Amino acid sequence: MTARRRPLTAQWTTLVPLLAAVLLVFTWGRDLPAGVVVLVTLVLAGAVLAAVHHAEVVAHRVGEPFGSLVLAVAVTIIEVALIVTLMIDGGDKSATLARDTVFAAVMITCNGIVGLCLLVASLRHGTAVFNPEGTGAALATVATLATLSLVLPTFTTSKPGPEFSTVQLTFAALSSLILYGLFVTTQTRRHRDYFLPITRHGEVITDEEHAEAPSARTALTSLGLLGLALVGVVGLAKGVSPTIESGVEAAGLPQAVVGVIIALLVLLPETIAALRSARRDRVQTSLNLALGSAMASIGLTIPAVALASVWLSGPLVLGLGATHMVLLALTVVVASLTVVPGRATPLQGGVHLVLFAAYLELAINP
Repeated sequence: MTARRRPLTAQWTTLVPLLAAVLLVFTWGRDLPAGVVVLVTLVLAGAVLAAVHHAEVVAHRVGEPFGSLVLAVAVTIIEVALIVTLMIDGGDKSATLARDTVFAAVMITCNGIVGLCLLVASLRHGTAVFNPEGTGAALATVATLATLSLVLPTFTTSKPGPEFSTVQLTFAALSSLILYGLFVTTQTRRHRDYFLPITRHGEVITDEEHAEAPSARTALTSLGLLGLALVGVVGLAKGVSPTIESGVEAAGLPQAVVGVIIALLVLLPETIAALRSARRDRVQTSLNLALGSAMASIGLTIPAVALASVWLSGPLVLGLGATHMVLLALTVVVASLTVVPGRATPLQGGVHLVLFAAYLELAINP
């Protein structure tokens, strides 16, 4: 039975990214009727599942923390391309799109994904265990990046409104790249053990023994299909974005909801991969995915939009409002208290999920 399932899995996880790419070619830049939107949505969902499968194959080959880093960076690079593309097409109404999408990514990862993973792992295994040194370092980097890029613009005075001046934006972009590069170096080289899963007794799990690692050829094939699937996910998400925007406008919801929906769609592969790791009691891998995605989202998006602002004619609003700054501050405090013990119960997972629910409620009803 297992032997039969593997060929079937290999077939659909190969065909769906190819189908997504073909569909993307035929739908790019076109107004889509309702029937085609439904088809695109179904293929998009299949591409998400295929991306998760191929990410897990690559992760199994290269090991942690490289595996979670591959998925986080791949998704974020294509997310950045989507944001910049929508900003170019959107005019003045897209001035806050980068801010809304990045902040949505931070809240989804630091509260939604973290909360779900802690809840699933603690309910299934009693407590969720992870390495506080690595997780704390990741959280500190996310908090610093979010404050420099999303909070400070609200209080600077060089330009009117919650905007950076050119010099300030350049500093924020360079700082984001430096911090992200420093974190990746720490995670993958000097202190790699801090980001590996641990046992109930605190011992680092360096090798997974439950299955044989895939061959280099299989891993490279999966890496290519992962990239193709992610291009399909983000490209098809852009294709249905006019329908999303029309639905948001028809429902009388704030424009910021568009950024939330885009972030939810783009982060779906990481969410599924993180939940699967949590179910296997590999909570550190889940946290690597969640916090790594938040970090990459800020660390790569801000430099990209800073560069794009050279030819974008409209304003670039990055500063958060008072309500969102309160939510960000509360998230950092709660996450810090969650990380310090190195283990969590369903209570901590529930607290993060309540914060995520509060963010969604205030996004819909500010």
